[in-house]
Amino acid sequence: MTVHDYHIPVMLGPCIEGLAIDPNGVYVDLTFGGGGHSSEILKMLDKGQLYGFDQDVDAEANVPEDSRFTFVQANFRDFKKYLRLYGVHQVDGILADLGISSHQIDEPTRGFSTRFEGELDMRMSQSAQLTAKEVLNTYEENRLHKVFGIYGEVKNAKTLAQAVVAERALHPFSTTENFKKLLQRFAPRGKEFKYFAQVFQALRIEVNDEMGSLEEMLQQTVEVLKPGGRLVIMSYHSLEDRLVKNFINKGKFQGEVDKDFFGNLIRPLEPVHRKAITADKEEIQRNNRARSAKLRIAKKL
Repeated sequence: MTVHDYHIPVMLGPCIEGLAIDPNGVYVDLTFGGGGHSSEILKMLDKGQLYGFDQDVDAEANVPEDSRFTFVQANFRDFKKYLRLYGVHQVDGILADLGISSHQIDEPTRGFSTRFEGELDMRMSQSAQLTAKEVLNTYEENRLHKVFGIYGEVKNAKTLAQAVVAERALHPFSTTENFKKLLQRFAPRGKEFKYFAQVFQALRIEVNDEMGSLEEMLQQTVEVLKPGGRLVIMSYHSLEDRLVKNFINKGKFQGEVDKDFFGNLIRPLEPVHRKAITADKEEIQRNNRARSAKLRIAKKL
């Protein structure tokens, strides 16, 4: 399987440029996936070292045979701990592409896709316990309402949650098609695909605790980056981007930025660009999944 069969990297050039790579530096790709970003980083390294993380066992098939690369099968929320096992305490750059890979979407058995029949799984790590099936069949109505409303930004989240609870009492949910039959009744006419995508996104975020993992990972980047080191994060929905933006601009996820006695901002990172970078029209035409991507780059002060 080639890198592009597994996943087409979004904004590959800007991501690599954002790392400002030192050929002898140490770098971390927190979302290895198909290895697209990692392969470009390796092209620019001389005596440097790259560590690639991915919790999905399928990603290991894409690991390059290169002494400068080390693959770690783990959730990026634990990356600092694993780096220390390799004797690494500080690095020159950290990259994370928070989007789900094309391979995961297109593999019916994983249950991520609204296009294919498959089990309601949605686990990024197949060793994890919680599945989408369990969420739909066991969560209380109020909890489902929050999942759909907050993570999927579904407008009729409360009505949908009520319907899920009523339906599962008669027919427990087991497959994506089984669940989509219910969703069809609540999707706005002409916007069914968008509605399905929002609900599936909500379930995926809940199953994988994506927001909690992202917060933990971002907090560790400050400890692991060297002064002047670069943080490159690409997100695909507003909840993720808001966390990344706040952390870079304020050093925290909520509230106003702290200031010293003289009015200077107190924060560990500084944005390299004032606004998020987005894909150009040509890339979006080539790869529709780039349309929602927002890239933010920061350096450690």
